[in-house]
Amino acid sequence: QVQLVESGGGLVQAGGSLRLSCTASGRTFSSYVMGWFRQAPGKEREFVGTIDKNGGRTFYSSSVNGRFTISRDNAKNSVYLQMNSLKPEDTAVYYCAAAAQRYSSRWTDYNYWGQGTQVTVSS
Repeated sequence: QVQLVESGGGLVQAGGSLRLSCTASGRTFSSYVMGWFRQAPGKEREFVGTIDKNGGRTFYSSSVNGRFTISRDNAKNSVYLQMNSLKPEDTAVYYCAAAAQRYSSRWTDYNYWGQGTQVTVSS
């Protein structure tokens, strides 16, 4: 069982930056692929990016590639999402998630989810 807690959301102007953090409970954090997803009101959950178990490989959606960066610190049981050049269309609730099996962009492959943190980008 893994419990995930996100933090770092807030209100930012377009062009600004935010850094989200996600901290996991338990001693097996390094056994999980970690992903970030987001969901805007009235829209489906959207893949943002993922990082493999040791942090050596990342993959991003085309909508955020080049602006967002995922990293992790297994010693701190944490994964991060650095968001730069934010746009109003990035406004959403952002979720971190843990996958036991697959390095994946599909939300159905993720076993554990945080409660989400709101990111609002004003124009």
